Amino acid sequence: MISSIFLAWLQLIHNRTRFVATLGGVAFIVVLIFMQVGFQDGLYDSSVKVHESLQGNLFLTSTQYKSLTSLQSFPRTRLYQTLAFDEVASVSPVYVQFGKLKNIDTGRKSSIYVIGINPSKPTFHRTDINQNVHHLQRPDVAIYDQDSRPEFGPISKTFEQGGTTHIEVSPYTEVTLSTRLEIAGLFTMGPSFGVDGNLITSSSTFLRTFRERKVAEIDIGLVTLLPSADARQVQKSLVANLPKDINVLTLPEFISLEKHYWSERTPIGFVFRLMVAMGFIVGIGIAYQILYSNISTHLVEYATLKAIGHTNRYLLGMIFQQALVLATLGSIPGVIISTLLYGATRHVTHLPVIMTADKILLVLSSVFAMCLISAALASQKLRSADPADIF
Repeated sequence: MISSIFLAWLQLIHNRTRFVATLGGVAFIVVLIFMQVGFQDGLYDSSVKVHESLQGNLFLTSTQYKSLTSLQSFPRTRLYQTLAFDEVASVSPVYVQFGKLKNIDTGRKSSIYVIGINPSKPTFHRTDINQNVHHLQRPDVAIYDQDSRPEFGPISKTFEQGGTTHIEVSPYTEVTLSTRLEIAGLFTMGPSFGVDGNLITSSSTFLRTFRERKVAEIDIGLVTLLPSADARQVQKSLVANLPKDINVLTLPEFISLEKHYWSERTPIGFVFRLMVAMGFIVGIGIAYQILYSNISTHLVEYATLKAIGHTNRYLLGMIFQQALVLATLGSIPGVIISTLLYGATRHVTHLPVIMTADKILLVLSSVFAMCLISAALASQKLRSADPADIF
């Protein structure tokens, strides 16, 4: 018996031009799915950058909380009530709100995310933020996210050149009431699908900028526990004893709540899931056309193999082997091209579109599954082929 993998390989490379075009088709499938999965993960990962940067063991939010971009405030007293529990070491309030930042070159105002913190309390665990937090003890001072989108103007460039950098920030609803702030430092966080840029100020500067905000109404409460405390047990105690108008969340729960909002409660989450599903279906269609065309081209050879005694199982094995070979060889350029596109996308958008081992495993598993499904569909023509009809 002739080795089926040997025959499968000879059939694939019989027409070199078609073989290269076939590999190009498979590589296109790989790139298509990689980009769709990359943008979907970029959406979820970018939406929790602030969450992952916050320092605390437990997080308090309003029960009306949806996401960081659509917050509902809650009474600050709820946060201070947690200090009555022996396991709580410290608390820190956080204010967040969208404002309008004026581009100093064009005069155009763009939406920016402003975070107000107590600079004397630990709020972030990021070095690039903490090394500049002491500047916020002065009034009307802010630190700026240098990965913000370029429409805010040359703020980072001006600061790095050593010049005094001032910006104007106004409330979203009252753009004529602007506050002049001095940039005293830079950090790197980057935009998300809901945020174009980030600015950190002290709570007092935040409240002067957004005059409609009340000092007694905060958006996030950070609770730091003693090293010996069990976060889950403290969480249960807080939930049982505090009023029911707040959520008490661990960091994984806080992150999961944000991702769930973008995945299930926004149109963009549905669109990305649909795009991934459609990419899988389109991939099956492309792979099916490739394999069906190859079977049709070599139908006489398959009939000859049947006539000399090879079983359908043997011939079907050849088709599946061709599918696996195409998936393997087509994935190599697909991964390389996708990695380059990820880098270009990350450079242009500043979104965390990153190639990871888990992503490679997921996409390649999907591609191999698509090729095998396509092989099963395309092989129906081979099963019905009768040597007598062909000759």
